[in-house]
Amino acid sequence: QVQLVESGGGLVQAGASLRLSCSPSGRALTTNAKGWFRQAPGKEREFVAAITRVVGRTYYNDALKDRFTISQDTAKNTLYLEMNNLESEETAVYYCAAAASEYLTFPAKTDSYTKWGQGTQVTVSL
Repeated sequence: QVQLVESGGGLVQAGASLRLSCSPSGRALTTNAKGWFRQAPGKEREFVAAITRVVGRTYYNDALKDRFTISQDTAKNTLYLEMNNLESEETAVYYCAAAASEYLTFPAKTDSYTKWGQGTQVTVSL
């Protein structure tokens, strides 16, 4: 069964940057749209950003688009999330997810994605 594996999380100070990566196991989900979500303790899962595979159209949580950048390396079949100027309130588990196809009608909805990774912890200290 295909799995999504995130990496790149860790403990950083406020104001720092991190880059998260996500790759499917094997050569799978190569044409699927993908996204990033995050979930802080006691809160609902929140949309961060998404990208379609072929066209490379991007979608962002409006509150994050000035500091976060989603990208993909199609040759490596890897999804990235560059996060800058992190804030302590952004401590959360960050998940990547894959949609069932190239298309994303509602990129911010968790229901739009059929596969999820286990998540990577990002902790931002003051």
